[in-house]
Amino acid sequence: MNNEQLKSRLNSKVESITQERKIEAMNETAIIAEQGYIALKDNTIDIIKQNLKNQPLSFQLFDTVKAPSGGSTVFTVPGISGDEIEKSITGIILDYATPRAYWKTADPVEGTPPTCYSTNSIVSTDGKACNSCPYNTFGSRNGESNAKACKESVSLFMLRPGNIMPIIVRIPVSSKVIFQRYLTKLIGRMLPVSGVVTKITLEKTTNKAGQPYSVYNFEAIDVLPADSAAKASAFAKGFMKIVDDANIKEAG
Repeated sequence: MNNEQLKSRLNSKVESITQERKIEAMNETAIIAEQGYIALKDNTIDIIKQNLKNQPLSFQLFDTVKAPSGGSTVFTVPGISGDEIEKSITGIILDYATPRAYWKTADPVEGTPPTCYSTNSIVSTDGKACNSCPYNTFGSRNGESNAKACKESVSLFMLRPGNIMPIIVRIPVSSKVIFQRYLTKLIGRMLPVSGVVTKITLEKTTNKAGQPYSVYNFEAIDVLPADSAAKASAFAKGFMKIVDDANIKEAG
C-alpha cells in the first residue's frame, strides 16, 4: 500500500468517526431537549384540567413578551420575580394566531378594547371580511406614515423548558413575513412548527424615515425525535383546545 492509499484510508476513517460523533451529539441534544420539556409527559393535559376546575384559560392569564421599541435587541420576559432581560427566546412553538385590531385612536390607552377585532386576519368577530375593509389599506390612519389603521400581528404560543404553561410572544407586522418564511422552510423539510425547537433573536434596523425598530429572526436549533414530536403535537392540540374553548365562551 503506497502513501496515497494509506492517506485516503485514514481520511475516510476520520470522516466516519466524525460523522458518528455528530450523530451521537445530535441524539444527546435530542434527549436533553425532551427531558427539559416536562409538558410532553402523557398526563400533563389532565393535570391542567384538574387544576383549572372548568375555569376559563383566557389570553389575559398568559405571560406575554411584547415587541420592544426603539430597535432594542433584547426581550423583556415576565418571570416569577419580575421582568427578566434576555437576548433570545428558545422553545417549542405549539401554535400561533394572526390577530388584527382597530381602534378609533392611533394611540389607545392600554387595556382599551378595540372597536373591531379579528382572530385570524380574515374575518372580524362581527363577520366582516378583513381584505375589503377600508382600515386595512395603507395610509388609512389619516395618512400617518402610510400605516394601516387596523393593526395586525402574530401571537406565538411558545413552550419553554421547565414549564407546562407556554408564554405568548408578540411578533409585529414588520416581522410577519419573516415568520411566514420560516414556516415555509419548515414545510419544505416536512417539519411541523411544533416538531422543532425554535430560537428567536432580535436585530436592529431602520425604516425609510430613519426610525429604528427591531427585526425578529427565527432559527430551528433542534429537531425533536419522532416520538417527542408526536407528544408535542398531542400536547399542542390538547392545550389549544382548552384555550380556544375558554375564549369562545368569553366571546359568547
